[in-house]
Amino acid sequence: MKELYNSIFHRKSIRKYDMSPLQPDVLSEIKQYVSNVKPLVPTIKVDFSYLTAENVKNPLPVKAPHYICIYSEKVEHYLMNVGFMLQQVDLYLSAKSIGSCWLGMAKPANGALLKMNGMDFVIMLAFGNAAEPLHRASISEFKRKAQNEIGALSEVFDIQDAVRLAPSATNSQPWFLTGSAERIQIHRVKLGTVKAIIYDKLNQIDIGIALCHLYIAAMEKGKNVEFLYDKNDEDKAPKGYEYMMTAVLY
Repeated sequence: MKELYNSIFHRKSIRKYDMSPLQPDVLSEIKQYVSNVKPLVPTIKVDFSYLTAENVKNPLPVKAPHYICIYSEKVEHYLMNVGFMLQQVDLYLSAKSIGSCWLGMAKPANGALLKMNGMDFVIMLAFGNAAEPLHRASISEFKRKAQNEIGALSEVFDIQDAVRLAPSATNSQPWFLTGSAERIQIHRVKLGTVKAIIYDKLNQIDIGIALCHLYIAAMEKGKNVEFLYDKNDEDKAPKGYEYMMTAVLY
């Protein structure tokens, strides 16, 4: 957990790759790690597959030697669950000096790969050896909102800061935290009709990414974390936001 926590403060999205494939033993270690990542919602079924560049269709100019695809059944909170799980992989790869990048618009080139074991393809992560600087030199290189723009949890400043540094689609940073040191609610910015068409799915994944950072930071501080959806917390959302999930720390 320590290495994942440390990665939060220097990871970056890598968009230029050495196209040489990773060594088989390195790929094997990655696949082993992926098979054991912690879910946000343990009851949701997911699966993973691995593709190479010729099997991926991406409208953006990011080309990598490897891609990990995540599939999920479409049930309540599945998009947050996907974000939570795949962000652990993103941080793990960074800790192992391997570049990675979330690809919100990429899809498998073969339409048959949009389904797996009855589950739907959701999103993919590009990865491989970086052909650009792998890590940020300091936190000042992050382009993120100020602490007071994403929450008011002075009691758990370190945990809130880990959330603040989470990556998000087009760097939208759609989260806001309320609550206390023992019970944190995370909310998502409400989207207008037009923006929702593009960002609704991605912003729900973003919230899962933020919850992953919250979980790792809380564990690093010696806390256990339980996630739940509590209808009694729905009215805790600030104006312009909607309630998504509660993290109970103990």
